[in-house]
Amino acid sequence: MQTTSLTDEQPLQKIIITGASSGIGFEAAIELAIKGHEVIALARSEEKLSNLHQIVHSLNPEAKFFPIVFDIVNDEYAGLTQFIQQRWGKFNILINNAGTLINKPFKETTELDMAEMFQANVLGHFRITQELLHLLDTPSHILNIGSMGGYMGSSKFPGLVAYSASKAALHNFTECLAQELIEEGIKVNCLALGSAQTEMLEKAFPGYQSPVQAFEMGKYIADFALTGHKFFNGKIIPVAVSTP
Repeated sequence: MQTTSLTDEQPLQKIIITGASSGIGFEAAIELAIKGHEVIALARSEEKLSNLHQIVHSLNPEAKFFPIVFDIVNDEYAGLTQFIQQRWGKFNILINNAGTLINKPFKETTELDMAEMFQANVLGHFRITQELLHLLDTPSHILNIGSMGGYMGSSKFPGLVAYSASKAALHNFTECLAQELIEEGIKVNCLALGSAQTEMLEKAFPGYQSPVQAFEMGKYIADFALTGHKFFNGKIIPVAVSTP
């Protein structure tokens, strides 16, 4: 039986979020943890995760928050799986937020660049989802974080061929996986994000100022992860107020 908050407004969930060391993943992890949900935050940077841990506990000293240095593409999953099983047994929500970006004209983009984008933005999510699928409870929610760059019919921008193609693949992965997991009671959705003021945005569009702050987008992601599967499954949902 799931525990509930003192207000009984929202059942407390056990959540794993990747790419939690910066940007919207950082903000979403804070939002979820300070509300009392149990959170495992994965990222490659120990220093940034330590900073995140300090912020979370300054805002909620009772937070059940577990930062783990982990590379979803290259690390072995045995230790992580064992930790989840010992701590939780099962969990409810997986937020696949990790990713990276290469901004380079097509003529200069190499096959290695393309491979790096697909490895970070697609294969990493494929791998962690497959490795942890047996630990997802019923019902549960897998939320992939996509991009308007990979959304069909959206505005496209020079230099983002590899990035946008990888995000389009993640969107299709979402739709296909949702169909396969229906009978298991696992919902799968994807938020195709527009701009939010993050390091990645600065890298893609130097000097551009987004009307949406990282903490605002992080809060939206956190809220959707908790409730979106009640209304959506297999959907790619655009979340954008500007172009880019």
